[in-house]
Amino acid sequence: MEDGIDMMSETYVECLVKKKTSTGMVFLRMLTLSMAVVFILAGFILWPAMIVGLLMAAASYFILMNTDLEYEYLYLDKEITIDKVMAKTKRKSVTKYEIESMEILAPIKSWHLDEYKNRTVKTVDYSSGVENQPDTRYAMYYDGGIKVILEPSMDMVKAIKNIAPRKVFTD
Repeated sequence: MEDGIDMMSETYVECLVKKKTSTGMVFLRMLTLSMAVVFILAGFILWPAMIVGLLMAAASYFILMNTDLEYEYLYLDKEITIDKVMAKTKRKSVTKYEIESMEILAPIKSWHLDEYKNRTVKTVDYSSGVENQPDTRYAMYYDGGIKVILEPSMDMVKAIKNIAPRKVFTD
């Protein structure tokens, strides 16, 4: 899902990326939900089991909210804003990146990133977590200390490249 609007000199592009849920987390989500149902039903016979069932239901809710994730990238006015959408119901603003402080944006396996690979930086991943063929993820080195892994649309990459042509590579 992506939109692009060009008003005067402001460019607006948004992109939504679904994060892949690991098999272990799917299993944990199903396990806590089934245990909640069992304990709540058992709670009609033994009252203390109802409390355990309600606690399991709460745990299942929080696990669902943190495993069904989508990242929304919004590029507007030389800024990339990243929001986290949890279970398609709750939105949380994660971070903002200024294009001026960006060092490089290139495909994750690009040779342009070779000189950055030996750096000790904090890595944050806002991508789907899946290495597709071809790999559509990009790496952005930001402000000397952060490596950001993104999965932007080509419209977003083009919009950023229009602002910072010497910092953006599409190989």
